[in-house]
Amino acid sequence: MCELVIEGGNRLRGELEIQGAKNGVLPVLAASVLCADTCRIERCPKLRDVDTAIAILQHLGCRVRWEGTALIVDAAQLDGCEIPDALMREMRSSVIFLGAILARTGEAVLSYPGGCELGPRPIDMHLSALRALGAQIAERGGLLRCRAQRLTACEIVLPLPSVGATENAILAACGAEGTTVIYNAAREPEIVELQDFLCALGAQVSGAGGSIVTVTGKRKLHGCTHRVIADRIAGATYLCAVAACGGSARLLGVDYRPLSTVALALCEAGCRVVSEDCAVRIESDGALRAIRPVRTAPYPGFPTDAQPALLSALARSVGSTVFVENIFENRYRYVDELARLGAQIRVAGRVAVVSGVETLHGAHVKCTDLRGGAALVLAGLQAQGRTHVALPEHIDRGYERIERDLSSLGARIARHNT
Repeated sequence: MCELVIEGGNRLRGELEIQGAKNGVLPVLAASVLCADTCRIERCPKLRDVDTAIAILQHLGCRVRWEGTALIVDAAQLDGCEIPDALMREMRSSVIFLGAILARTGEAVLSYPGGCELGPRPIDMHLSALRALGAQIAERGGLLRCRAQRLTACEIVLPLPSVGATENAILAACGAEGTTVIYNAAREPEIVELQDFLCALGAQVSGAGGSIVTVTGKRKLHGCTHRVIADRIAGATYLCAVAACGGSARLLGVDYRPLSTVALALCEAGCRVVSEDCAVRIESDGALRAIRPVRTAPYPGFPTDAQPALLSALARSVGSTVFVENIFENRYRYVDELARLGAQIRVAGRVAVVSGVETLHGAHVKCTDLRGGAALVLAGLQAQGRTHVALPEHIDRGYERIERDLSSLGARIARHNT
């Protein structure tokens, strides 16, 4: 057992290289099973979720090894099609392996995925897309058994722009005869990254970043080298940290565009956020003001994963800010823990109102989920006195040593065994 211990009150300054994207690398690792060859994944973040993905790859028969910050995946000897229940329960994104395994082997067996408890996140759209491509899917004893002697191209219309369903449909379509068209596809940068990786393998995928994605399947695939994009949610978290604590920082290796909704909110709150060449710079005096209502939405709207960090940053703002959560109904589970530090937040259903207080005070809190855990860390950075954040393993799912990165900016934060 361990905890993060934070001494609040320091301004943040300096430069920070942003890690590779968690939500980008996981579908890339799933896609690596499509080719019976070796892939080199550069700037692969060392996260708990990546560890789980590696364990899944190894269980399927792949050889995986680290070379510095690059992950080498050799899927030539893949001989399995089943993911154990224990690994499926480790993370939500484990379901992304479904379409890739089915395309490679014609069969896949797995249970329903786990991950943060943010409310119902059904995989009906995933399964519907695979059935449209010709898969037969049966559920028995909590297991999903998927078979497809032959996948056939089709038109897939997603009822919602689900990121996971879009990724699974693309991966499965790579093994289908003909050209598949996916309508109402998710538009996130991570979908574009998956397309770029697949094209580097020799697949024919186009349209990612828009609402219509086209996949021509049954292409001969080969290994490749791919560099993971910067993590826009980690970038948003560190922007919010500097905004709340005051100071100035340059985030390196990150594109401003995926961060623009967060940057604009911080500018409205009184910060200065500037796009530079392969970097984003922020300046803040730490005295934030309330902003217009923040409504989460699919990309390019305000990201739900950045909502906890922004709400935490505004805990000491002047005035009240309304947040409307349109993606996950249980996203506010972290709010009760923030209240232990003195934050004033009222929640009613999908709406939260944060009324800024003059001072936050250190306290003992515990992480409820990945992004909520990061919000607690940001609150601790602002608080007077010492904050203890228990269960940081939730944070480790998406941040590569958050204490190291924040310490490099001048925060007083360390990981202690308990």
